[in-house]
Amino acid sequence: MLAATRMLALDGPAGSGKTSLAHAVATVLSQRGNSVHILSLDDMYEGWTGLNPALETRVVQQVLQPLRRGKTAHWQAYDWQSGALRDWRDLTAKDVLVLEGCGAGARRYAPYTTLLVWVEAAAAVRVERAVARDGPQVLEHWADWAAAETRSFGTNDTRSRAELVVRT
Repeated sequence: MLAATRMLALDGPAGSGKTSLAHAVATVLSQRGNSVHILSLDDMYEGWTGLNPALETRVVQQVLQPLRRGKTAHWQAYDWQSGALRDWRDLTAKDVLVLEGCGAGARRYAPYTTLLVWVEAAAAVRVERAVARDGPQVLEHWADWAAAETRSFGTNDTRSRAELVVRT
């Protein structure tokens, strides 16, 4: 747990619908009177090779540990245009933190996670969504990113640890 904040982790392969689900859940929770913050790991990966243990360390140190202590998290965002970590951002405690993105279900986050959800979709659908969202240039990185996902999901045993599986 994160002090008074509950954390919903949405994990699954690229293009599976994690971001859309995060926004839908946040809307419902907000309508029910909860304060919600969505933190997308897309803003924290250090580029196309950023799904790695260094990301997990940054998330724990910059976000999860401060929130657990009831403090404001101060995390560094990645600038995809310049290819470097840039702006520092604050994240204040809310009723619910939705951590979404590939790797959100890392074992290192388990002590902070209230609910882990695995989101999946057919491979062709995922590619179509990724190209629609990021443009056709995403395809030049697709195979390498998929390999990083496979390593992360295998190391963390993410799908089998999830309390809920959502197919989009």
